[in-house]
Amino acid sequence: MVDALPLCPSCSGEHTYEMSTLYVCPLCGFEWAASTPSDNETAPQGLVVKDAVGNVLADGDTVVVTSSIKVKGSPQGIKAGTKIRNIRLIDPVNGHDIDCKVDGFGAMLLKSSLVKKA
Repeated sequence: MVDALPLCPSCSGEHTYEMSTLYVCPLCGFEWAASTPSDNETAPQGLVVKDAVGNVLADGDTVVVTSSIKVKGSPQGIKAGTKIRNIRLIDPVNGHDIDCKVDGFGAMLLKSSLVKKA
């Protein structure tokens, strides 16, 4: 056998076999891609956050609220069209992936699906 098959990454079993474009371990049932690209070729370069329209957002961008947002503990919410400057992207917390300061409300988290890039 010229071509040695890799060990199972899950259980380190040596009885792996090829099935189409996958390797399969019969011991634990784990399947993985036969041709794994190197880490530098396809690894995403950080967090990619898109706004309601599909534009990619970055730290420091200015965004505009697309629809009115109710704010818990406040009699009025954030109105559509409110401009928010200098946003900061964070790892999602309950779907909220933007950290910012809104005039009149203070610091808060927003969902990127409710804003568009200004």
